[in-house]
Amino acid sequence: MFPFFEIFGVRVAMYGVCSVFGLLACGFCGIILAKRYSVTFERVILLMLACGAGMVVGGHLLFAITQYEDLFTALSLIGKADFNEIVNTIIYCFSGMVFYGGFLGGLLAVAIYSHFDKTMKPINMINIYAVCTPLFHIFGRLGCFCSGCCYGFESSFGFTAHNNPYVSAVNDVSRFPVPLVEAFCNLLIFLLLLWLWKRKTCENRLIFVYMLMYPVVRFSLEFLRGDLIRGIWFGLSTSQWISIVLFIIAIVGLIKARKKSNS
Repeated sequence: MFPFFEIFGVRVAMYGVCSVFGLLACGFCGIILAKRYSVTFERVILLMLACGAGMVVGGHLLFAITQYEDLFTALSLIGKADFNEIVNTIIYCFSGMVFYGGFLGGLLAVAIYSHFDKTMKPINMINIYAVCTPLFHIFGRLGCFCSGCCYGFESSFGFTAHNNPYVSAVNDVSRFPVPLVEAFCNLLIFLLLLWLWKRKTCENRLIFVYMLMYPVVRFSLEFLRGDLIRGIWFGLSTSQWISIVLFIIAIVGLIKARKKSNS
């Protein structure tokens, strides 16, 4: 694992570097996809920036929800404990990110952007977003692997990190490379969605196709995770519950779209 590198004495986190490359890849892909809808380069960039902002806000917000106990504790201590301690606890509660929060936040950003930009149909924006989401997620999971977060269970088949300053739990323990497996699964999903988009198959239903595939991957891989920071509710993680909901929504959406096309 390679959590950071230094340039002129400045520490640069690999997760941030991977995220930047992911945004660049999505921007390039989005520009190509947008040609079908006669959308200008500038508007694609604005859409990507809006999605990026939505993903950041949504990802941090959902992480804070998974840390609700610490968050409520910090809020209850206002006026009773050291102010710096309260602030540090609150900052910690919003310090991480959960992918599903980012996904939903980005989707909301598309809806908000489409409300102000009438030159591009909302469904076309969603098509681009559906294809680009797993592409960005590939780089995100590579960043997770480099940083040591989202690690897997202890396993003789895996990787061992040493002196990781960010995630001490991964140090000197061989762990199954869940982030790399998920990155590969996202690559397959991206290639399939890109193929469907190119063939105009499942036109305007790509977001439901994505929500049908990725939740299955995420639900399954959550059992191979070794961390508990993502929140456990009635035996399942937060992301597993969201996976179930999104999978059901995808099935209902595809059924309704099929009925509509046959009517």
